Amino acid sequence: MGRQKLEETNYKHMTREERGQLIAQKYKITRTDKGDYKVPSQFGLGNYIVKIDSTSEECDCPDYELRKQKCKHVFAVEYTLKHEVNTDNEGNTTITQTKTVKVSYGQDWKNYDKANINQKDLFLKLLADLCKNVEQQSYVFGRPSVPIQDLVFGSGLKVYSTFSLRRFMSDLRTAKEKDYIEKTPCYASIGHFMQKEELTPILHNLIQQSSLPLVSVENSFAVDSSGFSTCRFARYFSYKHQKDMRYRQWLKAHLSVGVKTNIVTAVSITEEYSNDCPQFKGLITKTSENFKVLEATGDKAYSSRENYNLVNSLGGTAFIPFKENATGKSRGSSTWNKMYHYFQYNKEEFLKHYHLRSNIETTNHMIKSKFGDSLRSKSKTAQTNEILLKVLCHNICVLIQEMYELGIKINLEVEK
Repeated sequence: MGRQKLEETNYKHMTREERGQLIAQKYKITRTDKGDYKVPSQFGLGNYIVKIDSTSEECDCPDYELRKQKCKHVFAVEYTLKHEVNTDNEGNTTITQTKTVKVSYGQDWKNYDKANINQKDLFLKLLADLCKNVEQQSYVFGRPSVPIQDLVFGSGLKVYSTFSLRRFMSDLRTAKEKDYIEKTPCYASIGHFMQKEELTPILHNLIQQSSLPLVSVENSFAVDSSGFSTCRFARYFSYKHQKDMRYRQWLKAHLSVGVKTNIVTAVSITEEYSNDCPQFKGLITKTSENFKVLEATGDKAYSSRENYNLVNSLGGTAFIPFKENATGKSRGSSTWNKMYHYFQYNKEEFLKHYHLRSNIETTNHMIKSKFGDSLRSKSKTAQTNEILLKVLCHNICVLIQEMYELGIKINLEVEK
């Protein structure tokens, strides 16, 4: 139910046409023996039967029965099928029904396999090169003191391994044998170090540096947020059940992602119920420090004149859908007025650019499937650092993948 609630939150601002396109892309629409179409529910909770011909359409879902107008399931069928009606001079009507060809992207399985087979060895090397860029200093956790570079390396390796602090120590000893670190920190030292506020700006800087090898590849970016559950619980009084209830708290990770390679160029961590829209400016501005931003996309939560003007000032174009109550009134923003009319009268072309943002959903899935969607740390600072470490590990994995697929050479150590 938690995943269903999250999807409902993401889709509630979409039009029925947009939801229909997502259904057509996500599920398989089949034709019945009677010539009708069986369309899965948006959240996979059942199927609906759509009857459609050249003159009318009908669906047995509650939305259509109430409104007697096109529902998202009808739009899903129309997105999948094209109906061409031709009438000759004698009044004879010919209906041609052709299936729409959907664009699919093949996987380079040969290089994909190579990248994953060699991922761990390359991960250790690239992480070590990144950590060499950290300013040299020592943190004292008893005796002897430990270089901060080794502690950052150990923190990153701990999150990458997905093991507990004690169980990943064998990986840390392997890194020491390969001279990736100067000293082998104690597991307790790494645990204490992850609770340090000084680690947070270091990780932001390393995430930015890890994206730089793909500067020449990426020029279109998507912005979105995703939640990571914590070990903390909050209480509230339920009037329905007349008792105290508990729910697990979570943190929000706001990402700016390159849509071609899924590299994260900027990240911001906020509380669970913070608004998305104000984060857009900081993420895109941070991205523009190193990348040329030609396009920026986001869902309706980021729709504002300020965000459109920001991307336009950077020399790019924002493709953010407009809310139902939006108008074309410029209020001093010609960019907003122009894009509003482009959205209204060239919606299909607009949505081609907008749907590139689906790649950030892939990025969130990549991070959570590899490194987990929950946080083990207990303090808020440590939880923030843990999310940043997940993003950093993801970026290094992306670089390894592109080393094989694009044939580029990666050098993350900055010359001093």
